[in-house]
Amino acid sequence: MMDDTSRIPTNLRMLLIFEALATSGRPMTPSELGEEIDLPKPTLHRLCTTLEDEGFLLRDHHSGRLRPARRTRLMAMGLQSVSRLHISRRMVLKSVASKIEETCNVAAPSVAGMIYLDRVDTPWPLRFQLPVGTEVPFHCTASGKLFLASFSNNDLMCILDATELTKEAPNTITNKDQLFAEIKRVRETGYAWDNEEFMAGMVAFAVPVNDLEGRFSCAVAFHAPVQRISFEKASEFVPDLQEGAVQIQSILFGEESEEVSV
Repeated sequence: MMDDTSRIPTNLRMLLIFEALATSGRPMTPSELGEEIDLPKPTLHRLCTTLEDEGFLLRDHHSGRLRPARRTRLMAMGLQSVSRLHISRRMVLKSVASKIEETCNVAAPSVAGMIYLDRVDTPWPLRFQLPVGTEVPFHCTASGKLFLASFSNNDLMCILDATELTKEAPNTITNKDQLFAEIKRVRETGYAWDNEEFMAGMVAFAVPVNDLEGRFSCAVAFHAPVQRISFEKASEFVPDLQEGAVQIQSILFGEESEEVSV
């Protein structure tokens, strides 16, 4: 009779850990992972310890829960970038940018902020340089506030309690209660904004791309200098962002068509 360990090939076990974390959408303990993957506790603990030691997983020292570390996130983004999904996503982003005529980007959450995954520049010579790979704060950017709005009120308050609300620009909200109220408004509207909160002279708007379970995946956003576009005028382009977000959601989470190698 085969035991639990022998039913799963050795070279698949770590991949199944990543898959379980991705499917759950939350940090998990080794015991919870063991229930999902049906591996003995000693095996699961050994695998998780190895992944932690090698920088693929991070453990919360209070709860013992594990979440993807930097190496895993970079690997995930890299795998996405070499796929045809990346090309399709970029074509949508270029289409949105051509309508708005301002710099558009796709940003996803990291540990300390939002990371720019892709970017299409405005044709105007006056622009803000925030290249792919740039990490920006959660609390004062449109995409960051959008991500914060995906948390429950209790979780959001815990995050704000642990976050240093640094003053980045003239309108940065540095009061926790005011930011909490702002993020509740973001949740109600379904989109977020940055009115000279991250950089002086810059406005931005962002909308979410959610997975098929309704969980936040990334944000589609644009930013522009106030010398060219007012905050009120910029808000009129939110429907263009939302249209692009629907297309990107279909690209990232719709059923993959069978590809033929040539």
